[in-house]
Amino acid sequence: MTAPSLRAFSSVGKPAAAFVALLLLSACGAGERIANIGKAPDLSPIENPVTRPDYQPVRLPMPAPIVNETKPNSLWQAGSRAFFRDQRASRVGDILTVVIEIDDEATIRNSTARTRDNSENAGLPNFLGLESKLGSLLPGEVDPGNLVGLNSGSTSEGSGSIRRNEEIELKLASVITDVLPNGNLVIYGRQEVRVNFEVRELAIAGIVRPEDITSANTISYEKIAEARISYGGRGQITDVQQPRYGQQLYDIIFPF
Repeated sequence: MTAPSLRAFSSVGKPAAAFVALLLLSACGAGERIANIGKAPDLSPIENPVTRPDYQPVRLPMPAPIVNETKPNSLWQAGSRAFFRDQRASRVGDILTVVIEIDDEATIRNSTARTRDNSENAGLPNFLGLESKLGSLLPGEVDPGNLVGLNSGSTSEGSGSIRRNEEIELKLASVITDVLPNGNLVIYGRQEVRVNFEVRELAIAGIVRPEDITSANTISYEKIAEARISYGGRGQITDVQQPRYGQQLYDIIFPF
């Protein structure tokens, strides 16, 4: 290759290498992280949870609808929970406070032990006089009474223990996103708090009964069906606590 062609190859190779490096950085999300160096994590904008890409409408078995009979001579309406107007959340868009008080503790211990010994012996002392012909079929001296001998043994022992202790006390305002045909309410709430360069995120979703909502317009988390509670964060501290991309990839593909 001549000198001009080498110069042309090098001039083309440098942009190509830069383009490949840019693709690699974009693939692992490093480009966005580099652009945010020295900046605090951005807070997510307030938006309609129904329009979020990860929002899933709730579809559950419903009882047959009940037709309410109107009684003109009565001030009481069927389905009302109080004589006066109820101030608790009941319609789409109403706000409901969820009280989260988790104090769980679990201890699990398991142990297993297994031992197995196997022994197999086989011989052919007499078989229609053909046992004398084994010498011509098998090399060396053959003992017809001890043709096959097998033995095996295995020992396996295992033990494991799990100890978990969780304690979370939080309150989160959620929004009613849907009212199911049987009157149950679908709620969704999300909260973000930024302290310096770390963002704490709290999200909750589930289904509640209007009867379980207290007069203070609150509900405890254990009365939420299909509850999804997420508590975490993102930022510089969270990033340092995570293994690097290469290490995570190595842990996935390494077979041993």
